Amino acid sequence: MNETIWAVLSMWDEINFEVKAFCGNKVVTREQLSRDLCYNKEMNSNLSYCDEHYKNTYPCTLEVAYYDHGALPIYLWNYNYGEAAKNLKVDLLNHPEYIEQNAMLTFQVAIWRWMTPIKEHQPSAHEVFIGTWTPTKSDNLVKRVSGFGATMNVLYGDLICGHGDNEYMNNIISHYLYYLDLMDIDREEVGPHEVLSCAKQVPWSGGSSTYSAARP
Repeated sequence: MNETIWAVLSMWDEINFEVKAFCGNKVVTREQLSRDLCYNKEMNSNLSYCDEHYKNTYPCTLEVAYYDHGALPIYLWNYNYGEAAKNLKVDLLNHPEYIEQNAMLTFQVAIWRWMTPIKEHQPSAHEVFIGTWTPTKSDNLVKRVSGFGATMNVLYGDLICGHGDNEYMNNIISHYLYYLDLMDIDREEVGPHEVLSCAKQVPWSGGSSTYSAARP
């Protein structure tokens, strides 16, 4: 058998689990979540989300708003769109609407968000889910452990995590379990509740919410 095919097959269970975790996090904004990709942009935003602190690095375009777009949240503000634009070679600073207009780009951005750390010295959602990230003593003290719960911590920070059980977190968890059920994967394989949840994890983000703290 071709070595590449054998390598992929040997990793299939791991890949299968990660796809479910990715799909479980496919949420746009804080609005009521559903089983499907009902929205490809934030529905209730009247703000432009332009931070003039980054006017030299990622200048805002007149009359363009940098609210949430896509299958996974790219996050608000021009600097996050600037980072995505730089990495994906797409002019998202001038045209953030491209994400909602192009299905392939929608998922390119989502996969980029999943694979890329939001801030320096933090892991990506991919790394915390598959276990290549090793928690430090400090992480252990604040209840951060590898698993699905940590993916929510990476992607949403204190918007969702560290508040005990809450609707937003439980809705995302329900998405993940829904996809596991669709693939006939035993829910017990995801680990104990503290791995599945981020209710007791101290968020990585440092501001009042990940949306305001997700600066590069």
